[in-house]
Amino acid sequence: MGNVLVILMLVGAALALVAAVVALRAYLRLRRARAAFSQHLTEEVDDLARRSDELEKSLSELDARAQQLPIQISELQQSLATLQILTEALATSLRQVQKVLSYSALKTLSAARIAELLPATKNGPRSG
Repeated sequence: MGNVLVILMLVGAALALVAAVVALRAYLRLRRARAAFSQHLTEEVDDLARRSDELEKSLSELDARAQQLPIQISELQQSLATLQILTEALATSLRQVQKVLSYSALKTLSAARIAELLPATKNGPRSG
């Protein structure tokens, strides 16, 4: 019975050794997975921090642009008002030029018509 007890103790010790090796391997896999996860998590956090900084910078730039919009709109309204005044002045000038040209054309046409009639009058008595 002493031999059976020794064999049972050796079998129990062997099973405990196998269980310890399995547990040790599981622990080492857990440590590797935890280290990989930690590294991945650190990279993701760094990436999110970088993106957050970019977003803050973009928001700051957009805010600066938004603050400039009222000034630019005001300048645009002033430019439009000036353009409207200049357009009205141009239209008035063009109407005046049209009147002058039409009067000048009428005058030229009248002069040409008189010139046509005069030679006919001068040639009339000469030929008659």
